[in-house]
Amino acid sequence: MIRIEHLRKEYSDITPLKDVSTEIGDGDVISVIGPSGTGKSTLLRCINLLEKPTSGKIFFDDMEITAPGCNMEKVRRKAGMVFQSFNLFPHLTAIENIMLAPVDLAGKAKQEAYDEGMELLRMVGLSEKALSYPEELSGGQKQRIAIARTLAMDPDIILMDEPTSALDPTMVGEVQEVIRELSKTGKTMMIVTHEMDFARAISNRVFYMDDGGIYESGTPEEIFDHPANQKTRRFVKQLKALEFDIESRDYDFPGRQGQIEAYCIKNQVSMRLTKHVMLTFEELIQQNLIKALEYPRIHISIDLSGQSGTMDFSADYAGVQYNILSKCDPLSLAVLKSAIREEEYSFDETKEYGNRVYLKIGEVNGGVNGVTENRPR
Repeated sequence: MIRIEHLRKEYSDITPLKDVSTEIGDGDVISVIGPSGTGKSTLLRCINLLEKPTSGKIFFDDMEITAPGCNMEKVRRKAGMVFQSFNLFPHLTAIENIMLAPVDLAGKAKQEAYDEGMELLRMVGLSEKALSYPEELSGGQKQRIAIARTLAMDPDIILMDEPTSALDPTMVGEVQEVIRELSKTGKTMMIVTHEMDFARAISNRVFYMDDGGIYESGTPEEIFDHPANQKTRRFVKQLKALEFDIESRDYDFPGRQGQIEAYCIKNQVSMRLTKHVMLTFEELIQQNLIKALEYPRIHISIDLSGQSGTMDFSADYAGVQYNILSKCDPLSLAVLKSAIREEEYSFDETKEYGNRVYLKIGEVNGGVNGVTENRPR
């Protein structure tokens, strides 16, 4: 068990950690989320003493690792770190990178380190890359080898600092799968991540960090579905949804389509559903609504639905009452039928963006079977 008491870390111009107290139990898999600059990475670096805390105490079981004279190398063996940028030695092959610390620091025989290293490479699906150098590997492969290298020292806790943030979106899934399998082994893990669905899937606890500490903690369901505090609610909403505004007919349509595609890839949305969402945006907004509004003021929100295989798409737009679904070009409407499961139009004259179109987009044929119009009574 790890116990942290009133941990504080100050730099000359900022104090990312003001007062952190928590306990990490054996076998816990903790996802650490929060805005940039709130001390997430600093907390991990303090736990394995890559950063020396300004004050406070950290205990591994009953040993205070922040006490003067504590053996830092021994601590770092207990707390293995996986970085964003892999940090593999470029002049060593994959297996040599994995063998280095067990041989040099733990005193293992080279054959034993080699055998264990090859087993770890098999575990991360890269045994055939044992003799490859880092420059010959993709980003996802490098990160999987970095994970294997960390496991080679058999640490008590594995600390991962945004392990997929430096990867091309197409490579994120392969690294997440390795981490997902690792989370089932009983290893204690602490992962800084912005991937909400990934955090929900692998964690038994989630820390939301803000205001210099752990602002809120709980189960994934408590943090992601029922956060108790305002800042947590605001952050989770931003993580879940892609939102943007359109204020001109000459807006960057290809750029927005790229943004939608990147959001879907990041959240591991299927290719078919991604295409449906992009198609809906093109047909409903680009081909119809933009042309219908002389001065477009539109707010788009795309959100992962709680229902498997669907996404929520909404467009709020200013102006007089105008139901774009009922005015939509018949050809566009026919195209949309393959994507839409549910649809609703509403109008509220008290709001600046009074018109609202809501669509639930699914992977299977849904069909626009008539539009429900809701008006305030």
